[in-house]
Amino acid sequence: MAGRISRRFIDELIARADIVELIGSRVPLKRAGHEFKACCPFHDEKTPSFSVSPDKQFYHCFGCGAHGTALSFLMEYDRLPFPEAVEDLAARLGLEVELEAPMARFGADAGQSDTDGAAASTGAGGGADPQAARAQYALLVRVMDHYRANLAANARARTYAAQRGLSPEIIERFGIGYAADSWNDLLRRFGAGEAAQAALAAAGLAIERDGSADSGTGSEEARALRPAAAARYYDRFRDRLMFPIRDTRGRVVGFGGRVLGSAEPKYLNSPETALFHKGRELYGLYETRLARRSLKRLLVVEGYMDVVRLHQHGLADAVATLGTATTPEHVRRALRLVSEIIFCFDGDRAGRAAAWRALQMVLPEARAGREIRFLFLPDGEDPDSLVGREGGERFQARIGTALPLSEYLLAQLAEQADVSHADGKARFIALSAPLLDKVAPGVYRELLLERIAAALELPVGRLQQWLASPTAAAQLAAARPAQGAPASARQSGRGSLVTQAITLLLHFPGAAAAVSAEQCAALATVGQPGVAVLSELLAQCGTLPGTAAPVTMAQTLERWRERHEYRRLCALAAAAPLVPDGAAASRELSEAVRRLLVQELPRRRLQALIEKARVDRLDDAEKLELQALTTDQAAGVGSPGRP
Repeated sequence: MAGRISRRFIDELIARADIVELIGSRVPLKRAGHEFKACCPFHDEKTPSFSVSPDKQFYHCFGCGAHGTALSFLMEYDRLPFPEAVEDLAARLGLEVELEAPMARFGADAGQSDTDGAAASTGAGGGADPQAARAQYALLVRVMDHYRANLAANARARTYAAQRGLSPEIIERFGIGYAADSWNDLLRRFGAGEAAQAALAAAGLAIERDGSADSGTGSEEARALRPAAAARYYDRFRDRLMFPIRDTRGRVVGFGGRVLGSAEPKYLNSPETALFHKGRELYGLYETRLARRSLKRLLVVEGYMDVVRLHQHGLADAVATLGTATTPEHVRRALRLVSEIIFCFDGDRAGRAAAWRALQMVLPEARAGREIRFLFLPDGEDPDSLVGREGGERFQARIGTALPLSEYLLAQLAEQADVSHADGKARFIALSAPLLDKVAPGVYRELLLERIAAALELPVGRLQQWLASPTAAAQLAAARPAQGAPASARQSGRGSLVTQAITLLLHFPGAAAAVSAEQCAALATVGQPGVAVLSELLAQCGTLPGTAAPVTMAQTLERWRERHEYRRLCALAAAAPLVPDGAAASRELSEAVRRLLVQELPRRRLQALIEKARVDRLDDAEKLELQALTTDQAAGVGSPGRP
């Protein structure tokens, strides 16, 4: 669906949702005062630490830290992407997802992360409006049923499927069918009229003639029956075993086809459409989730025939990248569902090259608590052929030999650099530096550094210096202990004034009424970190546009979901309230804003004196004032971190 989900609709969705009812339908909740409690559904525990607040429409676990809104719960518990969580919650409430105008922004910051498509309802990006998307989904289902009927009626196609080892049960489970050896089978069945033919083309099922050669050639008989030059469209898939590609909700978004004869290409996928994006979808993921409710890992292979055969032999956690290189979106989608991924590649040169590309895609997502491994099959083998010959148990045993990411990385670097001498070690470090840059700071990166240092027989500290910079000055800078944080960055137990004000607003949005319009305008000129966020929150909080209903914490947070401040705001929302009620919050917020504005006066006076000194001479009193203000600023007097 084109465009972004409208902010007004998100507000309405959260206002209508009952988070207690939603979570209570999956987790047994018990009332505890004004809130509800349960054992956390996101980690194992015996004593309930999971709390749900009906007033704030927010949940929080004091054990593992999980927290969020009704949409967050659907995303985490049902493993849904944001747009599908919106659609799911909307469907529960009987609402139709609404979009903003194409150029409308979700928040005030025009530079925030773009979510056209990530925030678009149903994942139907590109150029499809809601009605067009629904029509295309319906067409794809009818075509799938048509292909399945073709397979049932075609003895040659059934024989081929049997020869490939596909059982009737697995054919049924994956909805496998057959595209007839014809240039216009679909066009005859679904293309009555120009609009219907254009719909087939938009769904990637038909090709508009342009005089160029196509890539779906069928048998000799079919080539003799090429469409007349006057025909505007012809079927994309011909004489192929057809594999429906489903999204995470089971909706057909495209097809993959394996030719029965010797024509090229052997495998053919749907093109990019409004519904289908090859770099995003993982074939078999929907079937995997149906087969295994408690999903622990994913086995990532290259083709749909590999997936189907592995599932048939009991390895129901197999998914495929549809013959394309692994993309960052593939990796992120998989890691939203599981903490362990095993990439399975052919053992030939092409397979190893694909594995190296996958490693570089997955490095930014590698961190403590995630396990990523690489399995290489014998030369000339693929998962389809090997599991057919060895069986599921022996293939499962092979999975146990998969190399951890760190070991595979070191082995590949060792093949390119001989670490037995100084030159080789220097090359090893040079090769590893850009790879380490991809890994996020944290425990995993530190452990990886230790493994590389051990392989080079170097102290970790020395390796870190070399990686930081080739110059001695940079090495010393990297090794120098970090200086203490400036006074302005230090926080008291309740945080800075800005943090306190933001926390008060999140827990008691109605307190925004205690800040006058004049104060809000004056805040816009305050040059302290976080004030811009505070100003925007003040503008957002209060009551919903066109209603007297107060904004809730959940509604406020959803407005920031696609902003980089979202996680920090969620953490403040999950913290204990600073005050017991809204009246106290109004008093505290008003005082915090007043103090922020008072603290701003010395900074402005300092700037004015500095500007004057640049263009004119200061008198003795001004010089003394400038010296005092400069000293106070260096000492942190009046900083937001000091009460």
